Amino acid sequence: MTVPLAHLIPLSLQLPSIELPLANPVAIFFVVLVVILVAPLLLHKLRIPNIVGMILAGILIGPHALNLIDRDASFEIFGQVGILYLMFLAGVEIDMLNLKRNWKAGLQFGLLSFILPFAGGVAVSYYLLDCSLLTSFLIASMLASHTLISYPIVSRFGLNASRASVIAVCGTIAAVLLALIVLAEVVDVKYHGTPDWGRVWILVISIVFYAKGIQWAFTAATRWFLRRFSDRVLQFIFILAEVLLAALLAQLIGLEGILGAFYAGLVLNRFIPYRSGLMNRIEFVGNAIFIPYFLIGVGMLMDVGVIISGWSVIRMAVCMTLTALLLKWLAAFIQQKLLGLGAGERRLMFGLTSGKAAATIAATIIGYKYGLISEDVMNGAVIMILACCAVASVVTERAARKLRLGIAERELKKDPKAGFKYARQLVAVANPMTSAGLMRLALLMRRMGNTNPICALFVRNSDDATLTNMGREAMKDALKSAESADVPVQEIERYDTNTVTGITNVIKERNCTEVIIGLHRKANIVDTFYGSMIEQLLSSTNLMVIMSRCYVPVNTLQRMVVVVPEKAQFETGFRLWVARIGMLSSQIGCRLVFVAYPDTARFIGALMTQDDYHVEVAYSVIHSWEDFIALSGNIDDDDLLVMVSARSTSLSYSPDLETMPAYLSRYFSRQNLLVIYPEQFGAETDLPAPLDTLSSVFGKGAPAAKFSFFRRRRGWQ
Repeated sequence: MTVPLAHLIPLSLQLPSIELPLANPVAIFFVVLVVILVAPLLLHKLRIPNIVGMILAGILIGPHALNLIDRDASFEIFGQVGILYLMFLAGVEIDMLNLKRNWKAGLQFGLLSFILPFAGGVAVSYYLLDCSLLTSFLIASMLASHTLISYPIVSRFGLNASRASVIAVCGTIAAVLLALIVLAEVVDVKYHGTPDWGRVWILVISIVFYAKGIQWAFTAATRWFLRRFSDRVLQFIFILAEVLLAALLAQLIGLEGILGAFYAGLVLNRFIPYRSGLMNRIEFVGNAIFIPYFLIGVGMLMDVGVIISGWSVIRMAVCMTLTALLLKWLAAFIQQKLLGLGAGERRLMFGLTSGKAAATIAATIIGYKYGLISEDVMNGAVIMILACCAVASVVTERAARKLRLGIAERELKKDPKAGFKYARQLVAVANPMTSAGLMRLALLMRRMGNTNPICALFVRNSDDATLTNMGREAMKDALKSAESADVPVQEIERYDTNTVTGITNVIKERNCTEVIIGLHRKANIVDTFYGSMIEQLLSSTNLMVIMSRCYVPVNTLQRMVVVVPEKAQFETGFRLWVARIGMLSSQIGCRLVFVAYPDTARFIGALMTQDDYHVEVAYSVIHSWEDFIALSGNIDDDDLLVMVSARSTSLSYSPDLETMPAYLSRYFSRQNLLVIYPEQFGAETDLPAPLDTLSSVFGKGAPAAKFSFFRRRRGWQ
C-alpha cells in the first residue's frame, strides 16, 4: 500500500493550505496592516486622499472583488470602534470657546443641512424614483444625515479651532439627531400605522438626563482618576472605556453611539490637552488601527458588480448622490452668506458635511431589514456612500490646504519681524516626584510652531550616589513625558560647583530663554520660602524664571488666578509671561482670571485679544495689595494660583512684594502655585507681532470706553 507523502511529513512541518477568503486571524490582520501601510504610499502619488484610498483598498480586497478576506466579526468590532473613535476625536479636539461662541450658528447650519436634503430627497424619491411616501421619507433621512468622515484631514491641517470647522461639527450633531428621529418614526409608521410622538418626547427627556448625567459623572470620575493614577496605559484605557460607555448608554436611550462618543469628547475635552502624552496616544491608536479598519470595512460593503448589473441601480445611485451633494452644498452656501464667511470656509463646511457613513449605513440596513427599501435602493445607497466619501475627502483636503496657506500668509503680513526666534526652554530637574510635572508644564506653555528642543538639566555637585540616582530617575521621568508628546529634548547631566552655576552655564551654552524649576519646599523653620538656591538663581540671571508647585496634574484644574503687580507692563518680559499663561490656559481649557491694577489690566487685555488664545478670560481690578488679600480666600484646591513677582531692580517692584513669600507660605501651603519672575533687560522672543501701544490692537486714539469692562467687583469672576 502506498502512503501519501504528506502523511510522512510531521504536522509541524506541513505548509498550511491557503484558501480564499482567508480564515486565519493572523493572516487577516496581516493583510489589513499591509493595506494600512501601502495604500497611502501608492495613492499619495495620484493625489488621492488617504480616506478614499482606504475605502478603495477595502473594495479591492473585499468579498466582491479579489475576495482576499471576508467582512467578518473583526470588521464589525473594529469598524464600530473606529467610527466612535472618529467622533470622539472630533469632540475632544474642538475648541470649546469657539463652540460656545458659534453653537447657534452651528444649530442653524444643522437645520439647513438637514431640511434642504430631506425635502429634496422626498421629492426625488417620490417623483423620480417612484418610491412610496414612507420609503421616500426613509431615503430622505439617509440623504440628510452625514458623518465627519473627513475630519482627520481638518485635524491634520490644524484647523480644529476654525469657525467653519466648529460650525460644521455642531451642524453634524443636529442633522444626525433629526435623521435618527425620522428613521424611528418611519419604522413606527411601518408597523403601527401612525407616528409615536410619545416616544419622541421620551427620547428628548432621556437626552436631557443623559447629557447631565454623563457630564457630572465623567467629570468627577476623570478628575479623580487622573489625579491618582499617572500610568500612561491606565489613563488611555480609562478614557477609551468612558467613550465606549457613553456610546453604549446613548444606544440604550435610542440614539446612535456616534452621538454618545462625540459628547464624551466634549466632556473630556478639558482633561486632554492637545499637547500632551495622553492626546498623542489617543490620536496614534485611532489613526493607526481603529479609523483605517472602519474605512476599509466601508469599502468592503461595496459590490462593484451592481454598478454594471443594470440601469436601475445606477439610476438610483446617481439621483441620490446628486441630490445629497447639491443640497448639502446649497446649505453651506446659504450659511456662508448668512454669516459673511469666505469661499474657503464654505468649501470646508461642505466637505465636512458631505461624507456619509455611520447613520446612513444604519438607515440602509434597517430599511432593507424591515422591507422599506429594495435591493436596488440598498445597492444605490452603498454607491452613494462611496461617492460622497470621495467628494468629502477631496473637497475638505483642498479647502483645508488653502485655508492653512491663507492663515500663514496673514501671519507673515501681521509680523513685521517675519521670523521671530522661538523660545528655548530649560527645565531643571532633581526630584523624581516633580520632574514629569515640570516637563508637562513646559510642554503646555510651548507655542505650537516651536520646534526647538527643550533642555532637560540635572546638575550634581557631589558624588553622593543617592542624590545622583534620584536626579537620573527624575531625568528619565521628564524625558518620558516629552517623548510621549513627540517633543525633542536635549538631555544634560552636568557636574558643577553648585546648581545655580550649572544652570547659568547651560543657559549661556544653549541660548535658553527661560527656566522652569520646582518651587523650593522648606526644610526647617529658619529656611526661606524660596530657598537659597532659587534666590541665587534670580540674582544670577535676568531671564524669566517659573517656579512650580502643583499637587495635582494641571489638566485637572478648574481655574487659573493670576495676580499681577503694578507697572508689570513696563518689564521687558511682560509679553512673554502673558503668552505663557495664555498658552497654558488654552491647552488645559480652564477659566483664566487676572487680578491686576487698572492700567496693567488694560495691557493684558490688549495682548490676550491680539493673540486670541481661545480661552475664557475675566479681570478683577485691584488698587492695592490689601484688595488681593481680601479676595484671596476664594482660591480653593482646584485652582492654580499664579503670582507674578519682580526682582528688586525691576520697574514693577514694590515693597508689597517683599511680604508675598511669607504670605504665600502661611496661607497657601496647600494650593497649587506658580511663581513667575519676568525677564529683565532682554530681547523679546517667542512672540508674534509686537505690541508697542494699545493702538496696535484697538486703533489709534482708542477711547477709554473700550476698557470700561474693567471695574472693581466683589469676589472672583
